[in-house]
Amino acid sequence: MKRIIVILILLITCQVSQAQINEIGIYLGGSNFIGDVGSTTYIAPKELAIGGIYKWNRSPRHSYRFSAIFTDLVGIDNDSDDPSRIQRDYEFSSSIIELSAGMEFTFFDFDLHIPGNKSTPYLYTGISVAFHDNFFFNQNGKLQSEDTTSQAWGIPVAVGYKTTITDNFLLSIEIGARAIFSDEIDGSVPDNPDLAEAFSFGNINNNDFYMFTGVTLTYTFGRNPCFCNF
Repeated sequence: MKRIIVILILLITCQVSQAQINEIGIYLGGSNFIGDVGSTTYIAPKELAIGGIYKWNRSPRHSYRFSAIFTDLVGIDNDSDDPSRIQRDYEFSSSIIELSAGMEFTFFDFDLHIPGNKSTPYLYTGISVAFHDNFFFNQNGKLQSEDTTSQAWGIPVAVGYKTTITDNFLLSIEIGARAIFSDEIDGSVPDNPDLAEAFSFGNINNNDFYMFTGVTLTYTFGRNPCFCNF
């Protein structure tokens, strides 16, 4: 019995070792906002987005992934095709820091222990939180700070394509959407309930939305697979 337990432990250790490849790197791209202010075009990178990313490749088909991205979300009514928004002429800029964690699924096996070039499309989803300052548009249509901050939780969904460029470096191209559970990023719903009653505008049934379009460059490191003689 003890021999069987030892063998099972060794087998599990081998499986974990085979998959224990890490990636760490940088993200560089652009962001755009979709909400009650500005353009409603979904893929239209406008502001620089930069950050860091870490992955733990648990198997050739899925990875645990963590990222931190900084960007400015900008909405300008004059960029919209909606005549009423152009006439209103609101605009805002809000700096955010987004933290995201989730799982990345590859369409094909992506085993970094096997030499040679590898590439595959992939899908990422999980949970995200964006930290942002609160503000609203006053009776003169000007931005006014609430001197508070909030956290906008959301669900990230991204599709991409990644490939090895050397034995230790990978390049990915990705388009990602953030559907968030908040309508406060663009100032259309003030965080203060008293202000919200007087200064809210837009479609109160739709929350805000933002996109990332960019590339990641990661460096891989970790254990080589073990070989068990059982």
